[in-house]
Amino acid sequence: MSAVGAARRDDGGGAPAAGPGASPLEALRVPAELSARVPAEQRGAGRDDVRLLVTRGAAVSHHAFRELPGQLRAGDVLVVNTSATLPAAVNGRVGGDRVVVHFSTRGEDGRWAVELRAPGASGATAPRPGGPAGAVVRLPGGRELVLEEPLGPAVGARLWWARVPDRVPELLRRYGRPIRYAYTERNQPLSAYQTVFAVPAPDGRGSAEMPSAARPFTTALVAELVSRGVQFAPLSLDTGVASAETHEPPYPERFAVPSTTAWLVNAARAAGGRVVAVGTTAVRSLESAADAEGVVRPAAGWTDLVVTPRRGVRAVDGLLTGLHEPQASHLLMLEAVAGHEALRRGYEAALERRYLWHEFGDVHLILPNEERNTPDCSSNER
Repeated sequence: MSAVGAARRDDGGGAPAAGPGASPLEALRVPAELSARVPAEQRGAGRDDVRLLVTRGAAVSHHAFRELPGQLRAGDVLVVNTSATLPAAVNGRVGGDRVVVHFSTRGEDGRWAVELRAPGASGATAPRPGGPAGAVVRLPGGRELVLEEPLGPAVGARLWWARVPDRVPELLRRYGRPIRYAYTERNQPLSAYQTVFAVPAPDGRGSAEMPSAARPFTTALVAELVSRGVQFAPLSLDTGVASAETHEPPYPERFAVPSTTAWLVNAARAAGGRVVAVGTTAVRSLESAADAEGVVRPAAGWTDLVVTPRRGVRAVDGLLTGLHEPQASHLLMLEAVAGHEALRRGYEAALERRYLWHEFGDVHLILPNEERNTPDCSSNER
């Protein structure tokens, strides 16, 4: 892990990292027809035309996403990831074979972690063996990258550190496209993968995959939430390439929690407000900056934190997230926030009501189990 420098790990006293089969919902099966194949605005009226599953403890309710303000209250803080999505997929060749290079993460030494995929007939990609070390990948514009060593165990390694040409952001802007998975119907423009909170980084860094929990937000909905006393606290975490096949836990990722966000979160909790992370990336960042008592301090660098039920959450009270595959390691984080029984009930209800999965699908709001007479921001004057 030398290429990314020192990383912070805190999984609760040596608990094993999540891996395939570790999900609390692994017995559930999501039918293929419940995969959202196109963005919401191509299925309905707009980005926010998705459904909102709400779990409060064991209670489950069903809403439109536009009803989110009625589920929150003045003084709550929504923590959002401002990392912009990169056009991280680029065509290449290894010898006579065509490949698609997924640029995942830039290391401190200038190398990039990359995944080589086999192009498919539909425009999506399929897995291929990683490596070998020394393999030269020819890229557009006469550029090349050289695979040097696997990221993680050598056997079956999916991601490899590669020596890359200068100005990778320029290469991606000119020749790249968003990473696309097989469950989607067709290629989409980069704008379909940007959230309303995305802020391009001056040095061209960003996320290989969209921080998708925030995708349904619109400027109008943000304005309505702010007018009702809900605050927004920004941070950043540059997501790497997830595994669509093996659901391995995330690799170390670059994050930053600014001082203003630390102050907002601490002040909200002290005043009785709830801190609701928008996406698992926001949880990972915020929890990486929190101490054992849940106090958040400004922090920046690399995190390899894996949030599990054993470790628990310290600074986060609730979570807005997409619907994840039952085998996904992300569900251990959701269980840490919601509890096993609440998560099970929520996912069974989502399957029964035929919610849509993945980055263009419906969303799930997990809130703590509180008194029913707690006022929400829907009762506030506009």
